[in-house]
Amino acid sequence: MTIQLDEDEQEPWTVLRVRGELDLVTSPLIRKRVHAAVAGGRHDVVLDLSAVRFCDSSGVGVLIASRRLMRSCGGRLRLILPAPGIEDGAQITRVLAALGVRRLFDVYADVPAAVAVEDRPRPMSA
Repeated sequence: MTIQLDEDEQEPWTVLRVRGELDLVTSPLIRKRVHAAVAGGRHDVVLDLSAVRFCDSSGVGVLIASRRLMRSCGGRLRLILPAPGIEDGAQITRVLAALGVRRLFDVYADVPAAVAVEDRPRPMSA
């Protein structure tokens, strides 16, 4: 397998650090871990993709499916993409932009930034 996946809890966030290639073979593992987090009652997930060297359409598909799952349960999904100038990592950023889906995601510079920022309080409905 061409991927490594580590999980860390930074309350209330579950941080999944992905290293390697996000493709047809490895994307089911990401999907499974995101689903496991939600099943375990953890609805705030950070996917740290800063060390992902390659992402194909199935990888993008799992990111979109993860976003949909988090939104359906009232959760939050935040991404960390490779820093600009990191040649190996720029591919995932280019793929997301080329497919027009980059704007769908809340992207942060690093994990500390992603877990530190709180959303504005949502107005209470009458």
